[in-house]
Amino acid sequence: MKTTCIIIDDEPLALALIENHVSKFSTLKIVATCQNAIEGFEVLKTQQVDLIFLDIQMPMLTGIEFLKSLSNPPKVILTTAYREYAIESYELEVVDYLLKPISFDRFFKAINKYFKSKEKETIVIPAESKLDAATRHIYVNMNKKHHKLLFTDILYVESLKDYVKIHTKDATIITKEKISDFETKLPSFFLRTHRSYIVNREKITAYTAHDIELGVIEIPIGISYKKGVLEILKQD
Repeated sequence: MKTTCIIIDDEPLALALIENHVSKFSTLKIVATCQNAIEGFEVLKTQQVDLIFLDIQMPMLTGIEFLKSLSNPPKVILTTAYREYAIESYELEVVDYLLKPISFDRFFKAINKYFKSKEKETIVIPAESKLDAATRHIYVNMNKKHHKLLFTDILYVESLKDYVKIHTKDATIITKEKISDFETKLPSFFLRTHRSYIVNREKITAYTAHDIELGVIEIPIGISYKKGVLEILKQD
């Protein structure tokens, strides 16, 4: 049975991003999207809701005020651009607290926390990234030949405009595909650190505020990615 969710957020772009993240999980189902807490309240009166993605800063009623008004609320994952609400959110016993912009890796961890809180025995993995026997690898086209690459063998991916260069320990494969499209095919242990780089988190040996080391290889952390990347690495 799928977990029913609603998203309450007054920012259309933030709402669309969460919708996109949710769509990668075969176990989640969005039953409504709302632009304010009042709309969310109306949905809760008519729908069975298991999980709310709740923005904090909204007109009329903040997410925290809304949550405090509910006598028996569903599980809640708070979303906000403001770090200062973190302490208050934990006092409300929410599942997790996500800072915008929300990366998929961080979102994935929040969903796992939700299922653990529900005492589910199986760890939830997005349908697109499930690493069962049939999907531990990807086939990549180079020179009209499809090369099989195990995800666990990939060190990092580098963008070359309309191409990507896939680096493994023993080989380098170049294929015609934009890095943003290739990123959607990778499992959750890959991390976008820069507009031109994706790294395998399992291969990271060290990092600073400016770069990531994969042994002797140094991968830059882009300015716009820095905050999210460092938060994820600190949690690993």
